[in-house]
Amino acid sequence: MSDASAAEARPGVLPSQHIRALAASGAIRADRPLDPDQIQPASLDLRLGSRAWRVRASFLPGAGRRVADRLADFAMHEIDLTGGAALETGCVYVVPLMERLDLPADVSGAANAKSSTGRLDLFTRVIADGGVEFDRVEPGYDGPLYAEISPRTFSVLARPGARLAQLRFRRGAARLSDVQLQALHGAAALVDGAATIDDGLAFSVDLKPGEGRPLGWRAKLHSGLIDLDRLDHYDPLEFWEPLRRGPAGGVILDPGAFYILASRESVHVPPDCAAEMAPYLAVAGEFRVHYAGFFDPGFGHAAAGGAGSRAVLEVRCHETPFALEHGQMVGRLVYEPMIETPDILYGSGIGSTYQAQGLRLSKHFRAG
Repeated sequence: MSDASAAEARPGVLPSQHIRALAASGAIRADRPLDPDQIQPASLDLRLGSRAWRVRASFLPGAGRRVADRLADFAMHEIDLTGGAALETGCVYVVPLMERLDLPADVSGAANAKSSTGRLDLFTRVIADGGVEFDRVEPGYDGPLYAEISPRTFSVLARPGARLAQLRFRRGAARLSDVQLQALHGAAALVDGAATIDDGLAFSVDLKPGEGRPLGWRAKLHSGLIDLDRLDHYDPLEFWEPLRRGPAGGVILDPGAFYILASRESVHVPPDCAAEMAPYLAVAGEFRVHYAGFFDPGFGHAAAGGAGSRAVLEVRCHETPFALEHGQMVGRLVYEPMIETPDILYGSGIGSTYQAQGLRLSKHFRAG
């Protein structure tokens, strides 16, 4: 069997060159040609179309039903995004995406918000026709895609082409077992130091920052509008409060507040793997630690300019205040094999924003 044939038969995540092949074959189609940088090492960025609907509730179409038909039950009014339109906090919007799919029978999709989307507390999920779950595209799916967008903290100005979500393609299911993760850590050092592996690679929170640096950021309520097209533009202090270490150490999370924190560990995703962030344990604390959870091949990889990349945590506390301590386990990374090493890696070579990051707000804010 040739190398190409072996890759086609192997379960795992499809790399950049295979995503390009899907586009060339018509399995990925779009209202306008794909942008040159839209294909990432293990995912496809999805672009907003020109229209949005303000809806009165989040919804799933359900088996055998189309999103377009269900919109009639929930839509309040239509919005033209062509010249830019404000998506306001506390509201739910559905936006048709420029991309649509006609997937092979053995290829499925999984979506997630992009890193900058999560760091803006811009809750975004992908919906497909016939869907009974958000962010899931069934094998062989043929149809359009939609984004459900609900700004939680900051209102945003959105235009057609904005990329808030990304789609990863899979053939079969091939999550690495804990035994495989132990072997991979021994060979490639998935974190700096000892690895805690239990249903994935666990990581903890860093609440001991360097001298003069905040341990994290807490979002301010009732801030101004953020234009999604303006990068490295906004003063962080207009939108965020820096968190300082208290006398007792750690930080108390307030219910409903939104925080940006960082992992204590430096994380590494080897070129032949992809990873996804997942909650650690529901009993570990009443808070959520991620909204954007894909880690591309090459994240934190030294050859891609990323030695020492931390995971940035988008944290929201639930019903009661919670005292978070330095070194507390807060999440885990689930690793999957690529069916083939991507021909591009996450890093400076493709303009990746968050390689070699520490505690970092979204790319819309000026770096301190």
